[in-house]
Amino acid sequence: MRKNILLISSLLLFTLPVIGSYFKWGGFPPGYGEFPAQKVMEDPGFCLPYFIFCCGVALFILIFLLFPRIFGFKPSTKQFTPKKKTNYPKWFLPALIITLLSWFIMWARLDVLVPLDHFMFVPLWWGFVFTIDGIVYKRNEGASLISKMPNTMKLLAVTSSICWFSFEYLNFFVIENWYYPNNDILSPYGNIAWQLLSYSPVLPALFELYWLLRTFPRLSERYANGPKIALGDWWQYSMIILGSIALVLMGYFPFELFWVLWIAYLPLLVPALNLKKVWSPFTPLGKKGDWSFIVLIALAELINGFFWEFWNFGSEWFHQTAPTNPNYWKYSIPYLDKFHFFSEMPILGYFGYLFFGIGCWILWCSMANMIGFDPNLGRQYLNNKPLTEPT
Repeated sequence: MRKNILLISSLLLFTLPVIGSYFKWGGFPPGYGEFPAQKVMEDPGFCLPYFIFCCGVALFILIFLLFPRIFGFKPSTKQFTPKKKTNYPKWFLPALIITLLSWFIMWARLDVLVPLDHFMFVPLWWGFVFTIDGIVYKRNEGASLISKMPNTMKLLAVTSSICWFSFEYLNFFVIENWYYPNNDILSPYGNIAWQLLSYSPVLPALFELYWLLRTFPRLSERYANGPKIALGDWWQYSMIILGSIALVLMGYFPFELFWVLWIAYLPLLVPALNLKKVWSPFTPLGKKGDWSFIVLIALAELINGFFWEFWNFGSEWFHQTAPTNPNYWKYSIPYLDKFHFFSEMPILGYFGYLFFGIGCWILWCSMANMIGFDPNLGRQYLNNKPLTEPT
């Protein structure tokens, strides 16, 4: 059981929502299988009590991030030595130019460049990945993911596409919390191929931003000395059971429990990794009370999410009559679709990015373990020792 628990938990992620959906709809939910996902029905409108409750959860998270000492975190006593000056790597400037140029083409919609503007999402995001890596390289004395772990970056790109499709799959069972209105720009098979390629920079961008945050050692140490949380096997199995129940209920209550989509990976895969003795960002909680892995990956994804929403919003805002971005998405979120800052995402939705980032790392650990690859991205601090490519 312990040996196969990770595979079993992974299978539960994909099968349990079907059970709830069967009792709710008599089969798969409306819109299931249409890719990219489309809006198939109206969600319940704004609900003040639901909104107030979620605001309370968001406020708790903010207090935890801003005032960790309230929760038992101790200040660091480490002494930090200045870094040696390092030049930017050779790929930094070309990557920055590609990022800015892709951004301009996607937003400007120049007639002379049509339909090139349809395909700027991928170079924009991969340019962003290499740009951030260049900054990490400079701040970290020449050590970065691309310079030290190129094979890992390639595997991250492949894993990224697979992982995002799992989110797209679960999205059907909450009646499309996000959907893609510009699905007619490309053919059905073209959409699948293009979206598969478009998802490849999700994990690379996330981990690049994570390591960028790691180059600020005081930020890392802020969350490195907290309360230890070590759960026994009974608790691990209990979490898997609770996560399983939540997935079934999500399929039956797609509007009320839409948020389960963003945390479903945690109660199933984290205990499975623990039971298999596989490292995950939760492992240091029990051993050292080090929360920095979880907090920094969550913050990294929040930053990542800002750029996602920013570039997505602008790609449609400046030319609504002639859509240019087949990757453009909109949200259909029940009860909470209120108070937009600048993007399609409502303000409270940004807190979902925190859990999404943690879930992505858990998916990476799970996928890497299943194929026999050492997911050592989390076991070495980039700014304390050089990264080494796992075998």
